[in-house]
Formats: sequence, structure tokens, C-alpha cells
Amino acid sequence: MTLFGARLSRLEPGLVHIELPFRADLCQQNGYLHAGISTTIADSAGGYAALSLFEPGEDVLTSEFKMNFLSPADGERFVATGRVLKPGRRLSICQVEVHAYRGDQPTLCVVGLMTAVRVQPR
Repeated sequence: MTLFGARLSRLEPGLVHIELPFRADLCQQNGYLHAGISTTIADSAGGYAALSLFEPGEDVLTSEFKMNFLSPADGERFVATGRVLKPGRRLSICQVEVHAYRGDQPTLCVVGLMTAVRVQPR
């Protein structure tokens, strides 16, 4: 996240927001935030949301995700939200979203589901 300039802006048990300011070098040929960057911040938000419910010393990996792109990610900043829908002993199901903001006006750009796996660190 440091490479992209993203930061954790909200952390609650089972809920995480990651915020990314607009950067032209993270955009695709039409000037929209690249899908790879959108999915990266969404995946991280979901993973951290799951991790927030784990025991100390445990870690998280993503086993799968499915993203739907609803509109171009065109904004001054982008906020990825990860929310745990169903925590489990091994697998947690998370909903993720990415909103593009122009001023205070959000546009939902990406919505998806991901599965996070509880693991022991290497």
C-alpha cells in the first residue's frame, strides 16, 4: 500500500477503509484508476477486515475474489471498504467495494466478494 500511497483510514472489528489519492501514474490509458489498483486496494481492505477478527499472531491470505466493475474509477480519491459478512475458524467471507470521490460525492465503481484464509505466519 505504501508503494501506491494508500493508507488505512478506518479500522473497526470486521470493517476497514483504505483511502488512495488520485495519481495519474496509477491510471490506465483513459485516465481512470487502473482495475489492477482498484482490486489491490479492495483485496487489502477485505483481508485486513478479516484479520481484525483473528487472534493475535495469526495472519491472512486471500484464496479467491470476484470483482464486478460498475463504473469507471474517475475521482480525486478512492476509498476501498472491506466488511466481513461471515467470519469462520478457517475462512471468512468479505464484501468489498471501491468508491471514487469527486468532492464529497461518491460513485460506486467496484463491488465484490472475497474469501480470506486464516493462516499461521511463515
